[in-house]
Amino acid sequence: MEELSFFVGVIGNVVSVLVFLSPVGTFWRIIKHGSTEDFESVPYVCTLLNSCLWTYYGITKPGAYLVATVNGFGIVAEAVYVVLFLVYAPRKTKVKTGILVGIIDVGFLAAAILVTRLALEGESRIDAIGFMCAGLNIIMYGSPLAAMKTVVSSKSVEYMPFFLSFSLFLNGGIWAFYAFLEHDIFLGVPNGIGFLLGTAQLILYAIYSNNPRPSNHSISQGLLEQGLQK
Repeated sequence: MEELSFFVGVIGNVVSVLVFLSPVGTFWRIIKHGSTEDFESVPYVCTLLNSCLWTYYGITKPGAYLVATVNGFGIVAEAVYVVLFLVYAPRKTKVKTGILVGIIDVGFLAAAILVTRLALEGESRIDAIGFMCAGLNIIMYGSPLAAMKTVVSSKSVEYMPFFLSFSLFLNGGIWAFYAFLEHDIFLGVPNGIGFLLGTAQLILYAIYSNNPRPSNHSISQGLLEQGLQK
């Protein structure tokens, strides 16, 4: 069972690296156009925090080094994305992103590490970190849900890349299986949800992938309508 768990974990590492690299196409487009267009920085800021917390979890929990290694890579990748976003975003968005980084990636992370190191120990510390990781993962699934809503309203998959959707599906499935083998509920619950959301995104992609791309005005109008409905 340990050998199977290790093998699945290694596959999970490979797939997760591909997931972390999946926005490369998006940022290449941003660099070419010299603008972040309608893309939001929040998913990258939150994923950076998520990678930091999962790395901390993997370091703290005995035998969870496979979780730490891949999320260590994630920290580097997401940090690069955030920096590029700060370079190419409009001034107002830069300020917003900078504030989010300071509050979420610096303030919250520092507080989480200090509290768990000073106030907790042993299994209590591991459980507290695990709850934070799983909770953040679940909250972050608001981003795929928002992307799915945009696809339905605009009838276009332009802002929901296929590779990202497929990676969410594959990554969630593999890590959920790994969590089952390791009896790790903190890994299992969020990745199980990710697997289901990835499946739903692939279904939407199959439905709308042949539709013509909408004009920028149509996309902007769809995004505006979403904002008004919140």
